[in-house]
Formats: sequence, C-alpha cells, structure tokens
Amino acid sequence: MSKGSPGPTPGFLVWRLANKWRVAVDRAVAPLGLTHAQYSLVASLYGMQRTGERPSQRRLADHTGLEALYVSKLARSLEAAGLIERTRDPRDPRAVQLALTERGRAVTRQAIEVVQDLLGQLLEPLGGLDAPRTRAFTDELTTLLDAPLAPSVPNDERTKGTPP
Repeated sequence: MSKGSPGPTPGFLVWRLANKWRVAVDRAVAPLGLTHAQYSLVASLYGMQRTGERPSQRRLADHTGLEALYVSKLARSLEAAGLIERTRDPRDPRAVQLALTERGRAVTRQAIEVVQDLLGQLLEPLGGLDAPRTRAFTDELTTLLDAPLAPSVPNDERTKGTPP
C-alpha cells in the first residue's frame, strides 16, 4: 500500500487477484497433470494450432507474455510428459516449433473445460462470464496490458537499492 492511501493500491489488488486465480487454476488442472503455467502454454498452443499456426517457442512466449527461457523449460517438461512435440523450424535452424500431440490435444481440451468452469465461478461476483461488468472488467484489463511500459533506466535514483 502507498503512503497516504486509505486502502490497497490498484497494483496490490491486481497482484492479489493474479495470485488467487493462479492458485485456483493450479488446483483445478492438477488432476490433469498440469500447472497453471503449463496450462497457459498448452491452451495458447491449442488456440494457435486451431488457426493453422505452428508457433516457435519465441512466438508462444510473445503470445503468452512469459519469458522465452521459461517457455523453453515448460516446453521440455511438456514434451517429456508426451503432451507436445518440439521440432526444428525448417526456415530457421535456431528456432524450435511446438505442436500438441494427440494426447496433448485431449488433455488440453479437458483442461480448457475445467478452467472455463472455474472462470465462471471466479467471475460470478461480476455477474458471470457474459455479464456487462465482466466485459467492462476485461476491457479495462486489456487497456492496462496494452499500455507500453517506459524502459527502466539503470542507476535511476528512484530504484537504487530496491529489488526488481
């Protein structure tokens, strides 16, 4: 919370909500052998594949907002579990393309159903998935996510001595 603020800051509330939802999704997809981060990856990959795309790890990282190194780690664990396959991109030998396996598609479809049900529960206080308040909330979040961040300045007096 900030000085002079009578209550929690928007940043604190977004952080709390993100953690609450992450924990809820983790618990919901655990019986399918997935974590929330793995779910984010396979669900995104599922959607991209449905449009005919076979994304690279970098493209999937950009799409999900996850760090490329983390996507690579998740992809290796999902490959070991038999849910995705990683192959070299014929157009760029440095790039790795990702695709869901047959089993990966089946598990992902189940996970999407489970998470959609959970999302309905989580959004019930706003009136549910299709409620006007939910659409407005989604629009506001999209606005915040689309706003570019100013690049950080090394040795900025405001950030000296503070953890990243």
